[in-house]
Order: sequence, then structure tokens, then C-alpha cells
Amino acid sequence: MPETVVHLVRHGQVENPRRVLYGRLPGYHLSRRGQAQADLLAAHFAGTPLAAVLASPLERAQQTAAPIAAGHGLEVRTDLRLIETSNIFEGVAGNVAWYIVRHPRLWWKLRDLRAPSWGERNVDMVERVHAVVDAARAEFAGQHVVLVSHQAPIWVARLAFERRRLAHWPGWRRCTLASVTSLTFTDDTLTSVSYAEPAASALVGPAPPDEQRRPAASP
Repeated sequence: MPETVVHLVRHGQVENPRRVLYGRLPGYHLSRRGQAQADLLAAHFAGTPLAAVLASPLERAQQTAAPIAAGHGLEVRTDLRLIETSNIFEGVAGNVAWYIVRHPRLWWKLRDLRAPSWGERNVDMVERVHAVVDAARAEFAGQHVVLVSHQAPIWVARLAFERRRLAHWPGWRRCTLASVTSLTFTDDTLTSVSYAEPAASALVGPAPPDEQRRPAASP
């Protein structure tokens, strides 16, 4: 039977010198390194016969998807269900832990790691990302599709596909910038999950000149 492969791609590095936890906030685009990562992703998929490229509506995801789609003569299709998770810390700059210490009224919202209680529930992220995957499999059966999204939605979707617990510590996620998590299906059965970091080299070495001139991030 023909295999359908859905590639879950995390966006590249973002221009964020103030270290803002941006979440769904608009206006956060790829850095120079992030743009280089997007180009490396395009090269990674150059030999793959992609049927479609879908992306979160946020700038960083759209910019990551653009060169991948262009390499195959495709238009990026926007799907709101691929958007970043929402949380109560959007807009906080610098050290989030120190922000929490200074705002005791937030402590109750951190009571449950499983939900999590400070933002969109893991089960809701799973539901929306799995719905996009299912729709892509139905529309492009036997083909390859790229979905460009964000770390948390990709990771919890993978946990659910692998029938693992959704509760986790964010620092344990294996979903780095510009990574590719590939789901292979035969009919309706998930037969394999693979992970690759084809754009990791863009984060190695000295910073581009414009990044070297930027002010230091807020403490």
C-alpha cells in the first residue's frame, strides 16, 4: 500500500533580542540565522515530491514555509490549527522564572503541569494538530505533505501519536528550531516516526554582523 508522509516542521530562529515570550503575538519574524535555516529546510525537501505545504498564520512559520513551498512551485496554505499555543506569559521579557517570583498572583495558575493550567491544554493542542494531519492524509493520500508549526503543538501531537503521556517538562521536548518530525502512515496506521535536524548548522559559528551589533538581551 502507498505510504503517506506528513512532515511536522518547526519554524526557524526568531529575531528576539529582548527575549520576549512571544507566543501568538504578531510581529516576530525570522532572524538572519532563521532565514538561513529556512533555506536549508528547502534544500532538505528539494528531492521530496511534496504535494502541499501548510503553515501556522504567524510570521515565523510563514517565512519558514515560503522557501520550502517555492522549491516545488507551491503556494503556502495557511491553517489556523497549526498556530502556537496560547499562555498567560505572552509579552513577558527576560527571565520568566523571576517574573513569576515577583507576581505571586500567578502561582495558582501554575498548579497543574498536566493540563497545563497556565495556557492551552495539551489535549486541545493534540486535537487541532491531529485534525490537520488527518485532513492532509485524506487529501494527499500516498504523498508527502509539510506542516510548519511550533514546538509545543508538534511535540504534544507526537506524544499522542506514540501513545505517550502528554504531561511533560518543556525542557525535555525533542523539537529544536527548524527540526523535522516525520510521520509515516500506511492507510490509517502510523508505521514510523522519525526526527531530523537538517538546519542545525545555521546556528553554529559566529553571529552575522548585524546580530553582533545588537544590544544585549534584558536580564
